[in-house]
Amino acid sequence: MAELITYFDNASTTPVDKRVLEDMLPYFSEHFGNPSSLHDYGDRAHSALDNARSQAAALIGADEDEIYFTSCGTESNNFALWGIARALKGKGMHIVSSAIEHPSIINPLKEMKKEGWDITQIGVDSYGSVDPDDIKKAIKKDTVLISVMHANNEVGTIQMVKEISKIAGENDIIFHSDGAAAAGIIPVNIKKLGVNAYSFSSQQMYGPKGAAALYLRKGTRIKPLLLGGTQERGRRAGTENIPAIVGFGRACKLAKDEMDKNLKYITGLRDELINGIIKNIKNVKLNGHRTRRIPGSAHISFEFIEGESILLMLNMKGILTASGSSCASQALKSSHVLTEMGLSPTLAQGSISFSLGKFNTREDVKRTLEVLPPIVERLRKMSPIYKEE
Repeated sequence: MAELITYFDNASTTPVDKRVLEDMLPYFSEHFGNPSSLHDYGDRAHSALDNARSQAAALIGADEDEIYFTSCGTESNNFALWGIARALKGKGMHIVSSAIEHPSIINPLKEMKKEGWDITQIGVDSYGSVDPDDIKKAIKKDTVLISVMHANNEVGTIQMVKEISKIAGENDIIFHSDGAAAAGIIPVNIKKLGVNAYSFSSQQMYGPKGAAALYLRKGTRIKPLLLGGTQERGRRAGTENIPAIVGFGRACKLAKDEMDKNLKYITGLRDELINGIIKNIKNVKLNGHRTRRIPGSAHISFEFIEGESILLMLNMKGILTASGSSCASQALKSSHVLTEMGLSPTLAQGSISFSLGKFNTREDVKRTLEVLPPIVERLRKMSPIYKEE
């Protein structure tokens, strides 16, 4: 691999901010107590836990006692689906979601369907956007839960969560949103969005892996996914990962404090990259909504060639990208998101996700725009379906 590295896979995970790491380090071996222990070491760990909870709540405009720490976004999503659905089973067995959700929503819903739950998955338009009216039309008398992501992790489209939330509220239905691709990246005010439950994760906002949270509005019923001790007010058993949670908390604070600066900077880099690709390479398609998109997302389809080949050749040049969701990329099949958006299998297979972050530079963009066109040209010349113009 080339020595000079450009990392454009921030939707998968981000590097830990050095300031976050500094806060975490003492909790590995110096302040290593269990927050459930009734002594000074336990008290110190418990105070750190409370502080991180306050920081996570502040990021999304929640109250501290509405935040429940988990191990990852997948756990938060599973906790929300299984926990809320089981708590409301007596009211009904119908759940509405979208067809472009993360696998940590789609796969639990598949299992729930096997158990007798009635699952409706709503399609999207060519921009990857869910129409709130389609959600409204899908509601039945026994609908108890709606789950639609805040922003899509692949193409970057931001969903109309506030509008969907209003529909859910008018029908007395619990609404959950997966915010892993949004919280810490775009401003989130949970009270204004009106959701009952909201998942968000540390690793997408320059915090460590192994920490995430589920926001649960006061009064929302849920059954525990993990049974054991009384941690997280009895709703999520297991000794808390204090170093990771401390890092998560600091990452939340930094994201909130530096939101405006990061939004402006990353959006500028993204637009420069998108415009450069469209200008210098023919037969490309920008995927996702043109304006309702997260700042770092540049998802491009290249006609006549495979995305995997582009990814590998970019990787050899030290430019690290993705060809789909990191949780599905090993499957080597077309993205379900792109398929639902109406892209042909060949165009979907020729897609690359460039996801930019706050540590990227204009030099990263410039170098990519120099390296990418020759790669595309070389691969197209090898393609049996490409005819040179």
